[in-house]
Amino acid sequence: MNLSYWEHKSWFTNLDFVIVGSGIVGLAAALELRRKHPMAKIAVLERGMLPSGASTKNAGFACFGSVSELLDDLSVHSEEEVVALVKKRVYGLETLKKLLGTDAIGYDACGGYELFTLQDEALYTQSLEAIGRLNKLLDPIFDAPVFSRLENSFGFDNIQPQLIFNAFEGKIDTGAMMQAFIKKVYSSDIQIINGATVTAMSDSAGGVSLEINGELSIRASRVLVATNGLAGSLLNEDLKPARAQVLITEPIPNLYFNGTFHLDRGYYYFRNIDGRILFGGGRNLDVDGETTTLMETTEQIQSALDLLLRHTILPGKDVKIEQRWSGIMGVGSKKAPIVKQVSEHVYCGIRLGGMGVAIGADTGTSLAKLID
Repeated sequence: MNLSYWEHKSWFTNLDFVIVGSGIVGLAAALELRRKHPMAKIAVLERGMLPSGASTKNAGFACFGSVSELLDDLSVHSEEEVVALVKKRVYGLETLKKLLGTDAIGYDACGGYELFTLQDEALYTQSLEAIGRLNKLLDPIFDAPVFSRLENSFGFDNIQPQLIFNAFEGKIDTGAMMQAFIKKVYSSDIQIINGATVTAMSDSAGGVSLEINGELSIRASRVLVATNGLAGSLLNEDLKPARAQVLITEPIPNLYFNGTFHLDRGYYYFRNIDGRILFGGGRNLDVDGETTTLMETTEQIQSALDLLLRHTILPGKDVKIEQRWSGIMGVGSKKAPIVKQVSEHVYCGIRLGGMGVAIGADTGTSLAKLID
């Protein structure tokens, strides 16, 4: 990298803390470090022009789990573990709102809905029967019933006659959230360096050596890895990348419904935004193929999204797609994030399990608190 003396001196020397990744976790960690260390030199390294994992790619759901998703969690976790997960997600959303403000992130307490296709008869019956159990399980968190039944009055086709309503779910504006984060980070005298991919990292006496873009070597006293599903190239942890594909329509005249909507254990999700439908999911159609860090879309999953959009969500409407994209989440054998010290000078906050909006700010704050 053809750096001048001034560039190297101003941006890359005497670094107290380097954070790898400028998503929700990384920026929340940076802000907490600044609170704890007012005079420290803090730099955030970001591989992309914008945060390039999932923080600017997600659907903007302020959620903590639908009924069928929680039942899926209960099949591999204890009740105590699932309650702890939900509590962490709810608390994390409150942390995010307090950190940035509800107006800055476009928070809308619209409520959430879970739909079931006619083919999902068994899951539909199981989920309806579980409402009472889950409400009782979550009562210590919400002190009120979370889930209730509603009739399908939205005009969705090929859907079971009743929906499950979640009174405590909401949505945010993902772009506004990240802009608010970046603005707050800059105003806290923290530098974000874009186009800086950390290609190697070595912890040794006195600090950490980092290689950027395969050619620039720098050192930092401490390093925090906050790249979630993209952390596999730097760390050996219980973590796999999980790609999520999304599409958004052109504006649709008289789009009448508001809320967040889930299908099939949370594998599909849609919402309205600016008079459009944003629709994502389908990773379960090709789990092996979607275990990737490639920011691409595939014909198989995009076709499945198109089909559900045109025949179930907006039946009989002429819908045009304006954009398609993908983001990379981090998953593993457990839903809880990995927040720990990796070596003497390296720490990580990764594996957010598809709940980055809910737990990202709290994960980043907890990550920074590991450091004296």
